[in-house]
Amino acid sequence: MSQFAYVVLSNPVAGREDEYNDWYSNRHLADVTAVPGFVAAQRFRLMDDAAEGAPRQRYMAIYTMETDDPGAAVEQLTALVQSGKMEMSEAFSMEDMAIHMYKAITPSVAAAAKGA
Repeated sequence: MSQFAYVVLSNPVAGREDEYNDWYSNRHLADVTAVPGFVAAQRFRLMDDAAEGAPRQRYMAIYTMETDDPGAAVEQLTALVQSGKMEMSEAFSMEDMAIHMYKAITPSVAAAAKGA
């Protein structure tokens, strides 16, 4: 089975950042990882959004996928959102969203145990 990173860059609607973060962290990550093929999720915030070349999006979610058909997993996710079966917050700005998928080309490498 292949591993993929499904990366979503996004912003909240102006003035609704707390609502966006609450929904994303406490609801949406679990909703997405309930879709077959999505096995883990983690969110990040851009540290220096004024840096040269920084993306417009201040937030990033990385979903780890393990599947032989990532397209089918994304199609199922999209269908759930479009049908309303997966709740999307009105605090999530669809205007600035960017999505990228990456296929793993090496296994994950962990740090060596310290003092061993």
